[in-house]
Amino acid sequence: MITDPFFYAVAVPAILLVGISKGGFGGGLAMLAVPMLSLAIDPIVAAAIMLPILCAMDVVGLWAYRKIWDAQILKLIVPAALIGVLIGALTFRYMSVPFIQVTIGLISVFFTLDYLRKNFGGKPEARKPSTVRGGFWSAVSGFTSFVAHAGSPPLSVYLLPLRLDKTIYVGTTVIFYAVVNYVKLIPYALLGQFSGDNVLSSLILLPLAPLGTYIGVRLHHKISEPLFYGICYIALFVIGIRLIYVGVTAYL
Repeated sequence: MITDPFFYAVAVPAILLVGISKGGFGGGLAMLAVPMLSLAIDPIVAAAIMLPILCAMDVVGLWAYRKIWDAQILKLIVPAALIGVLIGALTFRYMSVPFIQVTIGLISVFFTLDYLRKNFGGKPEARKPSTVRGGFWSAVSGFTSFVAHAGSPPLSVYLLPLRLDKTIYVGTTVIFYAVVNYVKLIPYALLGQFSGDNVLSSLILLPLAPLGTYIGVRLHHKISEPLFYGICYIALFVIGIRLIYVGVTAYL
């Protein structure tokens, strides 16, 4: 079991922030958990500790957004994401986490800046669903989710331009991440990620999962749709900058 007070000093706010994000804002800030925990522990250990906690958050989200999702979108993005998870599992031992972080960060930043360039000064038009775009970005999301619980930016690149109703958007992401996270439990276990210390640390922090998610659900119903999308794009940009910084400094 991890006993370092600094670990819990960063883990508690990280988990609450992730829960709020997953419960109310499409899970965008969930990817900050591993970088935040990595301030105190190895990032691979951080990912292993976070996965059971994410799964607990998914249960709360599934209940809060039951029957509120876009089934047609899910039929496309979930199978593609599982292919990405499989690729991540097969290449996990050979991948550099900092490289993945920088890549995701660059995608996030450029996507947000491109959105602002195209839509500054007016309400953006909704993009039509695309099998090619949806399949590609969902597969990338599954891969980056497996490596560093960082599936949000690639998925956001596809979902945000569709301009879904905010509740449908969050409900769809809840289903998506629930399936991906529970499938990830199998390869994580096979790769020996769930040591006794990791599991015990997860259990100690687990009560924070439903609390943060519940707060997020309540906040979701108190904000307008334009504000919701504004928060999503700002979060995507900030996360991208943070990931670039974390990834680059790991090489220095």
